[in-house]
Amino acid sequence: MSMTDKVRADARTALFDVLSDTGTGMLGVKHADQHMQPMTHHADRDTAELWFITSPDTDLVRAMGRGAEAHYCLTKGDGTFYACLSGRLEPSVDTARLDDVWTAAAAAGFDAGRDGIDVRLLRLALRDAAIWTATDSAVTFGLEIARARFDADKKPDLGARRIVTFADA
Repeated sequence: MSMTDKVRADARTALFDVLSDTGTGMLGVKHADQHMQPMTHHADRDTAELWFITSPDTDLVRAMGRGAEAHYCLTKGDGTFYACLSGRLEPSVDTARLDDVWTAAAAAGFDAGRDGIDVRLLRLALRDAAIWTATDSAVTFGLEIARARFDADKKPDLGARRIVTFADA
């Protein structure tokens, strides 16, 4: 099944499937005068949350303060899926969650380890997501454009766009 078909059938499931397969994206605080930054996410499908581990001395943490609206954008490497997620970004002291999301890669970035003062856990409670897909085949793309060119009533099927709203956010 193509990514477009998956998104058309169940956009929420497709989103969390891509989040599971794609470890990083770009996170930014809304209305902050800074660029988005690459972050590794840990997705919780059941609670519609993304979790991040970072340092307290980052621009992102300073811009977020005690909490702020944020965007998280990701793309699938093959160019068939794009998403921009939004919600409330807040610091968290959930040690059980930190245990769940702590990895060897995270450990490598923090000299004092998981319990060091330089570790911050962030929670992005998702409110909504905009998802776009594109055809994964140059042949399909070409055929759709050709059909549309020769049939004025034919609109090319080149992908999909869906909005997902998370009820608990």
